[in-house]
Amino acid sequence: MLEQELIIPNLFRKEGVDQFKGADNDTISVKVEGVLPFHDYAFRNDRSQPIQFDEYSERKIAVTFGGNSYSAVKLTDEQNDFDITEWSKLLRPQVRAVGRGLQRRAVKTLTGQNYNVTIGNAQQNLRGALIEARRVLNRFHAPEENRYLLVGSEFESALLTDEKLNLAQNVGDSIAESALRTATLGERFGFRIVVDQTIPADSAYAFASSAFIFLSGAPSVPQSVPYGATTSFEGIALRWIRDYDSLYLQDRSVVNTYNGFRSVTDVLVGWDDVAEKEIISTQEHFVRGIRLQLDGKSDYPAATSELAKITGISDARVWTPTGIKPETDPANA
Repeated sequence: MLEQELIIPNLFRKEGVDQFKGADNDTISVKVEGVLPFHDYAFRNDRSQPIQFDEYSERKIAVTFGGNSYSAVKLTDEQNDFDITEWSKLLRPQVRAVGRGLQRRAVKTLTGQNYNVTIGNAQQNLRGALIEARRVLNRFHAPEENRYLLVGSEFESALLTDEKLNLAQNVGDSIAESALRTATLGERFGFRIVVDQTIPADSAYAFASSAFIFLSGAPSVPQSVPYGATTSFEGIALRWIRDYDSLYLQDRSVVNTYNGFRSVTDVLVGWDDVAEKEIISTQEHFVRGIRLQLDGKSDYPAATSELAKITGISDARVWTPTGIKPETDPANA
């Protein structure tokens, strides 16, 4: 039920309950693939110099459980006998409540991220803005699989009314339709376009699912409760416990999950034309996602920054509705 209710957390990379058990300080380390440079060895050389060896290591990104989202309900004997004949009727709204809590935490992670690129004034040329978003992520070497364009309500309206995009909402006939599938508008330029009502209405976020991590762990079931269960499905873990309060003649039901969210940064690989060799960034950068806005000005990294030198994406060439122009161009203001 919870998996069907979630939109934004389902777009993130999920890590489940098993890795949480025994973690130190409520933290687990998620591995990220390491980066190695390539080298050239002169053909038919005199073998006076050895080849160069590098040390390989995977990076570990620490993700901490920082939330405990729950729903707790009391149910009187009268309600149990006459009003609610099945516990599933109570469990579904409890799960939905927990889902909204996870959704809000995911929104905070997504919208609070410091994005290196913002594509502004997208409403004037939505098709061009989406193509530019694809170009930037490609130059950032963001993973090509599972790319999403998450849009707010006003951004959705602009997309649906744009004749050049010709999007149609993809709503299936299944009764058990998930919230994510219902919110999907279609696919364009390698992005699966999804609408969400909880992000800023005039904004959109283009990102690979691996840009953010959603961590979920089910608390253990106390031995003192008469009924308790934990479950994990599609990387989402939940606990449900029930007991009876004889002093007030009422049942108690609690559904909860530990959770954590964070973004993923990368070490970048580029090419030095002067030295004719690969260069690896000395810092980690968030490059798996960017932001788009219907209005406002585009914002790109400074041309002197390490990120710009490695990827070629900088404020020296900024996208506008009529094309890419220098940042200093008055038409770009």
